[in-house]
Amino acid sequence: MKVILTEKITKLGNIGDTVEVKTGYARNYLLPNGKAMRFTRENVALFEAKKAELTARQEAAKKSAESNVDAVKNAKLYMIRQAGDTGQLYGSVSTRDIARMLKEVANVAVESAQVMLGAPIKTVGVFDTQIALHPDVIVPVKIYVAQSQDEIEALVAGKSLTFGNKKVEEVEEAPVAEVATEETAAEVVAEPATTDAE
Repeated sequence: MKVILTEKITKLGNIGDTVEVKTGYARNYLLPNGKAMRFTRENVALFEAKKAELTARQEAAKKSAESNVDAVKNAKLYMIRQAGDTGQLYGSVSTRDIARMLKEVANVAVESAQVMLGAPIKTVGVFDTQIALHPDVIVPVKIYVAQSQDEIEALVAGKSLTFGNKKVEEVEEAPVAEVATEETAAEVVAEPATTDAE
């Protein structure tokens, strides 16, 4: 389906770009969330009339995101979870958990889709990931996951934890999602435009 973007979307395009996307992606995400409009003659004219307003709104959203950068960078994201003898969590730490924690400790509201965590965290340790406050404002954060406050303090101090034969210290980066939304660049395809869209 051919659409006109009404806001910048990572890996897809900028405001005003006309792009081809899968029909489901457009109908289920872009159109209902006001991120795009169908490509028709009427909508092209409507977009041109609203372009200045949409650009101003995008700039305001970027400035708002930039004002939260320090709060997010300095947030202490400490997750206390139960784990087994090997440091494997009973459950996991998901993007929803991280978004909720950011709201609690930094008073910054983000959607779970803005947490660029490729896969849930399933072990105790220290993880680096990113928060996309805006497509142009991506902030790196550290997430500390342990079984108790004492273990959190040890990880913050740079000490290692031992589980059986396994030593846990500064763990490798958590898998980071490439796109700030749940949809990925794979959603963008080159399919012929439908006749009703022109």
